Amino acid sequence: MHDARVLIDMGEDAVRRLARRGYTLDLSSLESLQSRRNKSIQSGDELRSESKRIAQEVQQTAKAGGDISTLKETARKLKEQIRETEAEQERIQQELTELLLTIPNLPADEAPDGDSEEFAVEQRRVGTPPAFSFEPKDHVDLGEAMGILDFGRATKLSGPRFSVLRGVGAALERALATLFLDLHTRRHGYVEHSVPFLVSRKTMTGTGQLPKFEEDLFKTGVADRDLFLIPTAEVPLTNLYADEIIPPTELPVALTAHTQCFRSEAGSYGRDTRGLIRQHQFAKVEMVRIAAPDQASAEMEKMVSHAEACLKELDLAYRVVTLAAGDTGFSAQLTYDLEVWLPSQATYREISSVSDFGTFQGRRAGIRTRDENGKPTPAATINGSGLPIGRTLAAVLEQHQQADGSVLLPESLVKYLGYRRIKADGTPSEE
Repeated sequence: MHDARVLIDMGEDAVRRLARRGYTLDLSSLESLQSRRNKSIQSGDELRSESKRIAQEVQQTAKAGGDISTLKETARKLKEQIRETEAEQERIQQELTELLLTIPNLPADEAPDGDSEEFAVEQRRVGTPPAFSFEPKDHVDLGEAMGILDFGRATKLSGPRFSVLRGVGAALERALATLFLDLHTRRHGYVEHSVPFLVSRKTMTGTGQLPKFEEDLFKTGVADRDLFLIPTAEVPLTNLYADEIIPPTELPVALTAHTQCFRSEAGSYGRDTRGLIRQHQFAKVEMVRIAAPDQASAEMEKMVSHAEACLKELDLAYRVVTLAAGDTGFSAQLTYDLEVWLPSQATYREISSVSDFGTFQGRRAGIRTRDENGKPTPAATINGSGLPIGRTLAAVLEQHQQADGSVLLPESLVKYLGYRRIKADGTPSEE
């Protein structure tokens, strides 16, 4: 969330920057609300000051034996005016907050212009996409032929865009999650957490999923509480520090978690509905870092390297791109996408997004630290996928498939699985 005063001070520059991401800032409405709020606060302060003065006069007059009836009536009227002013101030503040909650983050200057993935700028490619002497299969055909993926029975259980992993498939899913957690906790310095999958409306608002993206969320309830299934562990991990002040000496904070994630994917209209690429429920290992504002850029680069480490451990070819301003998420000011090569599609597909939110989420969620003068100030937040299990599993199957229908697994997974190859019939082999 923005500080209204900052946007107003920026003026047309704020309008211009938000226009880069397709948002039209109504600066006059924002200025009007802020002015009304300030006047209401000033009026309330003046009334309370007058009320205090009258109360003192009542005491002095009463001690002197004078008539205080007129003064008491004045005091009563002042209290009524104060209540009305405070109610009006609350209404204006709510209106201002509701407006600010709908304004996306300002895109960073280094984010290229554009509003879709076509305008992303490639930063680097790592690894060489495999060349096959045969027509490569996609992960669905591979997995179903092996008997390790079962989309038909998943549909029977829950409808389309769910999956069942069986035998070696389930073991591979577990091994990937453990590999990623080990990398992040043992090599990269993150602290692993086990967090709730159901969170409150306030928690969803803190990281920016609400109010704008409610249609993309699965909602339920417990007793008299509205609860939402998390779309990513970013939500509970970041909000662990909501309404807290983190001492500068404890920054940066580095958190990770392996969770199930739930997304309705409203508006996707059939895109990527085949296989593991875009599902309603999927497993993911998430990374979150909380830092001082001037540390955010460096912390983001670290997180990108941590996500890349996961792909390198699996011998997967990938590339890194900078998303265009108009294709950057609501809360982010800058996003790098890591895209893994999928042979069946002969293209790179997004497998991890690493985003710098600046102080946007910190201000929304009340996550603060202290500046050099000891004054509380919003902290910066950074998050990224490290990595989604389903998409990674799909890439492993596709990039490491063999002519005989088997899959030769990367060495890094052997210590978790105990075997190197998944044979064409879905059974493991140590060879």
